[in-house]
Order: sequence, then C-alpha cells, then structure tokens
Amino acid sequence: MTDDSEPSGSGADEPADAVSVEDTQLPIDGTALVKAGAVASVPLSRLPELLYRVQAHLRDRIDEYRRSYERIHAADEREAFLVEDGHWDDVGDELGLAEREADAVRRAHEAQVERFGSSENRREEVETALEIRTAVVVGVAEA
Repeated sequence: MTDDSEPSGSGADEPADAVSVEDTQLPIDGTALVKAGAVASVPLSRLPELLYRVQAHLRDRIDEYRRSYERIHAADEREAFLVEDGHWDDVGDELGLAEREADAVRRAHEAQVERFGSSENRREEVETALEIRTAVVVGVAEA
C-alpha cells in the first residue's frame, strides 16, 4: 500500500480558504523568507504555507490596496505597500491566524520590502518608513 497521506496540518483541519502552491505565486523571495524565519515564532517550514494562504487573501484585495495605501514598489510580479501598524492583526483575524503566525507573516513582508529598499538604493527611506508603518507585498502575477 502506498502512503497517500497528506502532510501534517492539512486534511480535515485545513481551513476552507487554504490554497495550494499551484494556485498562488509567492511574492516573498527566498532570502526574505529565511530572514523572517530566523526571527519568527513559528517554524521556518510552516512559513511558506502561511504566506501562500495570506497571498491568496491579499491578491483578491489588490485594487483596495492600490486605492488606499502608498505603493512603494511595483514590478510585473508583485507590488509593495505601506499600511498602518496593526494591519497584520486585522488580516490575521480575518484568516484565523494565531498571533505568532500573523507576526511571522508580517516579518516576511517587511523583510521583502527591506530587500527592495536595498536593491533600489532606498534602504534608509524604507527603514524609516517601517518604523511607523508596516509593509504588505502582493503578488500580482499568476502562477
């Protein structure tokens, strides 16, 4: 008999809005993921699953982000916005994330925006902005 069991954390306990990797493109690159995982209060192995789930939620709201928030980065595959402090608490509540999970997602998004700042010679500007606001990165390309 082959083992067709699903990985831990999926199956009957899986949230109704869970998504698969094939459905969603992750807007966080590997370096930002590892950086966030090093300081997050959730295992690094769990972080991609959380980010895919959050990405599906954010992607459906991209027009709202474009209307309501300052866009600080735009590329073919993703856009980044500065949002009010506490934004990730609200997203976490909407998705039923634990406080530590929402914090890990926030850290990943901020790490990605810090990478944008470094690569665009805007590091100080981005670091200053992140002292009073937080970041959201939304993938806009289809997987």
